[in-house]
Amino acid sequence: MPKRLAAIAFFFALSTLHAGMPGAQAYPSKPLRMIAAEAGGANDIPARLVAQALAAKMGQPVIVVNRAGGLLAGEMLAKAAPDGYTLMFYGSSIWLLPFLQDAVSWDPVKDFAPITLSSSSPNILVVNTSLTASSVKEFIAMARANPGQLNYGTASTGSGNHLAAELFKVMAGVDAVGIKYKGAALALNDLMAGRIQFMFPAAASVTSHIKAGKVRALAVTSLQPSLLAPNLPTVAASGLPGYESKQVHGVFATAGTPPAVINKLNQEILAYLNLADTKERFRSIGLETVGSTPEELAATVKSDMAVLGKLIRDLAIKAE
Repeated sequence: MPKRLAAIAFFFALSTLHAGMPGAQAYPSKPLRMIAAEAGGANDIPARLVAQALAAKMGQPVIVVNRAGGLLAGEMLAKAAPDGYTLMFYGSSIWLLPFLQDAVSWDPVKDFAPITLSSSSPNILVVNTSLTASSVKEFIAMARANPGQLNYGTASTGSGNHLAAELFKVMAGVDAVGIKYKGAALALNDLMAGRIQFMFPAAASVTSHIKAGKVRALAVTSLQPSLLAPNLPTVAASGLPGYESKQVHGVFATAGTPPAVINKLNQEILAYLNLADTKERFRSIGLETVGSTPEELAATVKSDMAVLGKLIRDLAIKAE
């Protein structure tokens, strides 16, 4: 009898300990916070949609905390307790930042625990309507025949439209002059006015101008055709095989977060992303929902770091 009582006491203690561990059914038992980029930006809006959905599903508030630039956002997540109560919703700039800036105190592979890819958006190669090129092949031929004569617009150094243009130049073997602007909208204005000849804006920012005939769209930069620009071919399929550049958003926790917590968050976010209403809502703001396993997000991060990280280093690109 004493042995039986001892065994019962042991299993009771073990089950009590398990119930108190992060990742057990008690999670979440308090509010969560989700780190995102600047308030009102392209990163912030989908982050708030996901945060609202998680709050409704998990019965705890999910408070969005805005940290622009990525440096503070990454530091906040890396230093948080690995318990699933601090999350981060950020774009590819967060894992490319160590290539663009010196002395970044965190490592996006070692310090972040991937949860899921949330959404993606391609850039679109657009040209001024005065150019005769109507395809990627024709545009590449034109650029090669006129080295240094075509100008393209970019936003901040290391931004998605900037890296898309630089990757295109390298892969196509063309020489063109980059003109930096304080924002993509200013560059688009100059493109429509003919002061620059091409650029790679995000789909959401340029679609209305394409429909109005103010710029000519040649192709999307994603590897596969995009629902955001259903009538456009990809750059890869229309003149530059293997080319891919797109903006993706991922959800992360702190490295060391229990697998049970990661899996729970993954399942809840995927359930939301797979809803027809969610897909339509994201599409209205220029994004396609994705949804993935943690491993697929990790592979995306590593692939981006390998391809775009090499590009950044080879061209000595540094954030200003």
